[in-house]
Amino acid sequence: MSSITRGVKVGFMAIALLAALVVGYRFISRSTGTEGGYEVYAYLPDMTGVAPQSRVMISGIQVGVVRRIWLDEGRARVDIKMRPDMVLYEDAAIGKRATSLIGESYVVLTPGTEGNVKLKDGDQIRNYIDEPSIQSLQGQVSEILKDVKTVTETLKNTVGSNQGQDQIAAILKNLAEVTEQLNATVKENREVVKGTLANVQGITGDARPQVAAILDNVKQVTQEVRTMMNKGDEAGKPGEIRSALERIDRASSSLESALGHADNIAARIDKGEGTVGRLTKDETLINEVEGVVSDVGDLVGGIGRVQTVVGLRTDYNFLANTVKSYVELRLQPSTDKYYLIQLVNDPRGRTSFEQTTIDTTNPNDPPSYRETRVTTTNDFRLSFQFAKRLGPLTGRFGIMESTGGLGLDLHLIDDRFELKQDLFGFGEQLTPRWRITVGYEFISKLWLLGGVDDIITGDRRDYFVGLQLRFNDQDLKSILPFAPAGL
Repeated sequence: MSSITRGVKVGFMAIALLAALVVGYRFISRSTGTEGGYEVYAYLPDMTGVAPQSRVMISGIQVGVVRRIWLDEGRARVDIKMRPDMVLYEDAAIGKRATSLIGESYVVLTPGTEGNVKLKDGDQIRNYIDEPSIQSLQGQVSEILKDVKTVTETLKNTVGSNQGQDQIAAILKNLAEVTEQLNATVKENREVVKGTLANVQGITGDARPQVAAILDNVKQVTQEVRTMMNKGDEAGKPGEIRSALERIDRASSSLESALGHADNIAARIDKGEGTVGRLTKDETLINEVEGVVSDVGDLVGGIGRVQTVVGLRTDYNFLANTVKSYVELRLQPSTDKYYLIQLVNDPRGRTSFEQTTIDTTNPNDPPSYRETRVTTTNDFRLSFQFAKRLGPLTGRFGIMESTGGLGLDLHLIDDRFELKQDLFGFGEQLTPRWRITVGYEFISKLWLLGGVDDIITGDRRDYFVGLQLRFNDQDLKSILPFAPAGL
């Protein structure tokens, strides 16, 4: 029975020691207090001296522990377990601070600015605190010691050598000789100094009558100034200075009156009276003026942004053996759209078709027949199109050579190569006019063109080759506001 009691006692003692060990570990463990917390991570340039389960501090207070230190794609990554009651924000920062000269370090944090987004479990701390390290301080101390060593070596080479000692002895000897010479000079010139003082005393004694005369002159001057300041002499005429002061007094009175009038004018303006007052007080008038100024600013700014691209083009048609000329102007307010104005001289002229139905009683003719008249005039053709660009494609729509038309352009090789398709001439003939043009800017601003015109109509199909000079004329932009008046 006694052996069983002894075994029970030993068991209870072991359980008590184990419980005390667990409680002590929980008390001294650095991870205590992080249960239920969240984890964050960061990348640091160097993690030397920081160990897993080491402290994470904010203002000297532990707020977490280092859970893991590892290499993530070649960079030092540290995972931190934070206490659940500690809040970090998106502008939080992390750094490393040395605790002693033996190289041990711990992680420091700044929580960030309250009001920003809070960091959640698994978020990254992106800001870094550049703390001074023992290595950097050792480097600075090493540089200072090098400079001190250089200075001491210089002093040793200069003062510590035999030549330096001889030079210092010579300097001390010269200094002693100079002091002896100064002492001898003072002794030799003592009588001279006494004589100089005696001469000064004699001069001041002889100059007493002259000083009295000077004082008499000063007295006369003050009497004359008093006379000039008098209100009036026997004839009633005031002194000159008095007259000047009276004129200054009258001028100040006039200035005061002028300032009073100016104050009245300012008061009327402040009340909104008069033209200037309405300009400063009438909100409607002010808004209208601001609107006009804004509209003028928008107009001037829009004209300043417009690019004026001028094109001069000449084509040679092989089958018709004719030359066709173009003069065009592009008004381009932005890079993705422009307005095209074009004047075309086409030797083929402008062709119009007119169909007339004729009813007749002539027995030699059918009772009803249709007569078609084709009229070609040698007129200039006018184009006005709106173009919009989307990526490498530009679509055009509007008037094309005096008829309705569509166009589609393809731009390649940094816009130096163009493939253009035009479909127009609706109503001039039974089938519309389809033209394909290929262009290449082989020299800056000079384009080589070629293509096929009127592809659909076989008897009017023709091939052409041409040149076009296309350039941006900035001076033409300045006359755009006056163009409607000129037209």
